[in-house]
Amino acid sequence: MIISISPSGGTPAEQVHGQLRGLITTGALAAGERLPSVRQLASDLGIAAGTVAKAYRQLEDEGLVTSRVGAGTRVSRSASTVSQSVAGAARALASAAQRDGLTREDAERVLRAVW
Repeated sequence: MIISISPSGGTPAEQVHGQLRGLITTGALAAGERLPSVRQLASDLGIAAGTVAKAYRQLEDEGLVTSRVGAGTRVSRSASTVSQSVAGAARALASAAQRDGLTREDAERVLRAVW
């Protein structure tokens, strides 16, 4: 699992939440797969454990993960994923936008305009 924190990408909690959400909904993290512990991910990213805990709570509120004491946090069996074609198109849009020097916000505006 590759997650990174960018100084210009929003709050660390938003970034962790968004990146994990993306990994889950694209199927990169499969149903039942265990996420790193809050402390481990916080240590890996160099951020506060409370920040990771906040992101995990948001994912749990959305039904994407389940947390149990002693069993850790796992991707929910009922987490919905997008098709491979949609995930591929999203990756293609992100790559093209980056090549053209667009920001994520610019790419989102383009997607909203064609929606």
